[in-house]
This record gives sequence, C-alpha cells and structure tokens, in this order.
Amino acid sequence: MAFTMMRGLPIGRLAAAAGVNLETIRYYERIKLMPPPARTPGGHRSYEESHVRRLMFIRRARELGFGIGEIRALLALAAPGRVSCAKVRKIAEAHLAEIRAKLADLSKLEGILAATVSKCSGEPAPPCPVLDMLEQGAGGR
Repeated sequence: MAFTMMRGLPIGRLAAAAGVNLETIRYYERIKLMPPPARTPGGHRSYEESHVRRLMFIRRARELGFGIGEIRALLALAAPGRVSCAKVRKIAEAHLAEIRAKLADLSKLEGILAATVSKCSGEPAPPCPVLDMLEQGAGGR
C-alpha cells in the first residue's frame, strides 16, 4: 500500500484497497469492529496500514459467512500474544456446523420444490400443485 505515514490514507482509498464501500467502513467504526482512525486538521479520517489489514480480515471473514460476534472473537484471538488455534478452531467448527445445517435445509427444500414443480402442467388453469402445496403448508403449521 503506497501512502505516506505523514498523510495517511483517506477513507476512499481504504475502501478501494479493501474492496468495501465507504458506508461499510463507517458502520464497522460505529460498532467498534474497526478502531477509530486519526483525523486530519480538517476532520477527515486518516487510516494506517493496520486499518487496511484489519478491514481485509473482516471482509474475508464476512465472505465466509462469519457473523459480527464471531469476527470480534477472531480479531481478539488474532491479536499479538492472544493466538489460540484451539479457540479459533472451536469458532470455525461451530460456524461450519451452521453452514452444513443450512445446506441440509436447502437441499430438503430443493427436493420438495423440484418434486412439486415437476407436477405442474404449465397450463393456465388450475389445479396448480405449487399453489396447492403452499396452501396446505400454511394451514399445517
């Protein structure tokens, strides 16, 4: 990242470097996921290389589906002197179990919907198996 430490990095360049939008950075600052940056005499945010690294870490974690709480925990564990692979593994395993459960649910839903859609004649007049299934499901819960 080419910027001088005297000038720092403006928010737009930080956003571009990390591949996020400005509002995302402001939101992460508001919820204290990102540390507050220094300010220029004119009041503009001035970021350091550490902000870029942290924001990229957060972005990658979000891409993997980790929630804000999980990211907070991972950031704390990634701090110098705090690394605990066992604790990181526990967080990642729990997240993986959630993903696998969602995949199983989606697979089940895909099967139900595919079977129902295959029964549709495509004719403009009822009966329609998809609507019938939806109506039966609404009353059965």
